[in-house]
Amino acid sequence: MGTLLALAVVGLALLGMPLFAVMGGGSELLWLLHDDKSKQFLRFIAPNVMEERFADSPILVTIPLFTLVGYAMAESKAPDRIVRASAAFFGWLPGGLAMVCIVASAFFTMVTGGSGVTIIAIGGLLYPALRKQGYPADYALGLVTTGGSLGLLLPSLPVLVYALVAGIDINAAFKAGLLPMLLISVLLGLHAAWIGVKYRVPRSTPSLREMGAAVWLLKWEIGVPVVLLTSLGTGLAGLDEAAALTAVYTIIVEVFIHKDLSLRKDLPRVGKASMALAGAIILILAMANALINFVVDQRIPGRALEFMLGLGLTQRWQFLLVLNVFLLLLGMLMEGFSAILVAVPLMLPFAARFGLHPFHLAVMFLLNLEIAYVAPPLGLNLFISSFRFERPLASLYRVVLPFTGILGVGLLLVMYVPSIATALVDVDIRKAHARAEARKEAPRDAWLMECVQEDRSNPVPCTPGDRARFGADGTKNPWAPAAPPTAATPAPQAQAGSNPSDEELLRQMMGATSAAPPAAGSDDELLRQMMGAGAPDAGAAKPIATGTPDEELLKEMMK
Repeated sequence: MGTLLALAVVGLALLGMPLFAVMGGGSELLWLLHDDKSKQFLRFIAPNVMEERFADSPILVTIPLFTLVGYAMAESKAPDRIVRASAAFFGWLPGGLAMVCIVASAFFTMVTGGSGVTIIAIGGLLYPALRKQGYPADYALGLVTTGGSLGLLLPSLPVLVYALVAGIDINAAFKAGLLPMLLISVLLGLHAAWIGVKYRVPRSTPSLREMGAAVWLLKWEIGVPVVLLTSLGTGLAGLDEAAALTAVYTIIVEVFIHKDLSLRKDLPRVGKASMALAGAIILILAMANALINFVVDQRIPGRALEFMLGLGLTQRWQFLLVLNVFLLLLGMLMEGFSAILVAVPLMLPFAARFGLHPFHLAVMFLLNLEIAYVAPPLGLNLFISSFRFERPLASLYRVVLPFTGILGVGLLLVMYVPSIATALVDVDIRKAHARAEARKEAPRDAWLMECVQEDRSNPVPCTPGDRARFGADGTKNPWAPAAPPTAATPAPQAQAGSNPSDEELLRQMMGATSAAPPAAGSDDELLRQMMGAGAPDAGAAKPIATGTPDEELLKEMMK
């Protein structure tokens, strides 16, 4: 019955039923059909939604605020100012205007959080300019289509949603994507330079005056990421407070400084559109958490892991290969946020089993999402670009393949050189270790950032050194005082070159004295020595003198 129900839910999703309805309704039906009758209640969809990790998460406030920022900038003339500044700095290089498209698209995707709006805003501006300057039509169209997803690795809304679902530190997640994003930009920039030289595309003359004028005109938009990252990096504001500051700053800039938007006419319209999108994202998040509750109860990830291990999937490189193919296929079939909500809870147990770095995993996931957006045949950017530039969908498959290949090379480098994604986060990990060492505590905060944990409430060591020091379960205390040494019994004086006999050792313990060593092996002599009678006299036992200390000691022992 459960299998039939799962197939029915998948079928409804393919027919276009809203994702939140598929997840929420599926959760209700799964619990009502649970094998345990005590759990056949709708209330079991609620725990993960109402618990602190979700209901009290600052991201629920952050999502609407960042969505408002993105819509406000897209509706203003900010894209024009971004393009002008990029052209001033990169237009004189080989393939300069193409580099302008790369930089402007990445920046705009970062502040808006969506690939579709970037294609419409930045791509709509630059595609005619690229064609006019002499770039081939296929290259220009492929570039603006790919540019719609380039900023996903920068501090953006997808990173926030991933951090919420995976339970990782948001500031560290922002840092993790910077170097991989720089790598991708360099690879695309080299390709742009080659195209510029090959087709002899004319270049503009560098002008310091134009650079200064363009930056001065863009100074207020540059302030958007500056306000966000500074408030977070200095600790002056939390995530939700930093998002609020950024939203207020953006509205002031676009409404009162640039006056691109009207306070009465435009702002209500922008706010309504952005809140509709934010509400949809939050509703999907809630229903995804409800579905996760059933997945955890049924140990579905654990069963899947056991099945894969049974097939021989035991090496990390094998897991990474299968994981990236799975994420690529999922990203082509689902919208970005939906892919995060569905895939992340399923892959975390596998990642914990193979000891993956949580931020390495995050970068690989988001980079796969970038590739999936432009990968034929179902990449989301292909549909948007086809609509925007009025081109048949099938005609875009060929033009995006070179860009998909470049992104694939970047993914392979990130997969097998994890330091590209973890270098900036490793600084925070070392600081967390130092803080724990100063407090003489187990570095649990560092472990949460070092490897994916099966149970985040009870993190365990990630490295052989920490496991040896703190134990495999992290409960060993290396600072505990050592047990006090036991008092040593004075050793009896033995003859040189020989070990003391048992009889002699017992005699010494009882405090007896003798002029000569006792005859070994005699029970009578042993008893006499225990009583402290002294040396024998011609084979006859000498009675114990009344009142001697030995007699008094024997009486006390007998009592």
